[in-house]
Amino acid sequence: MAKYVSLIKIRGSVQNAQKLASSLGNLATEVQEYDAEIEASYAILGEYDFMVVFDAPDRNAAFRASIAIENQGLDTQTMEIVPVEEFAGLVED
Repeated sequence: MAKYVSLIKIRGSVQNAQKLASSLGNLATEVQEYDAEIEASYAILGEYDFMVVFDAPDRNAAFRASIAIENQGLDTQTMEIVPVEEFAGLVED
């Protein structure tokens, strides 16, 4: 499986932090519908509000999982990520 990261921005203002945390918890169920699995999620400081790391069997599943995240009222930027050790092997070839 390939690994992806979604950087997430909240649309609009947050009225209820508990409701927001609950909707982020629902992401795992949403992305599983597209054969993806959330590995980790983080609240972050800076330009983005959250980061979600997930596995997906292919790019199409990753696109669908990213759309499922956006359907929760969140804006995402999703990228495929590769462990540095694997990347080093790619560069050497």
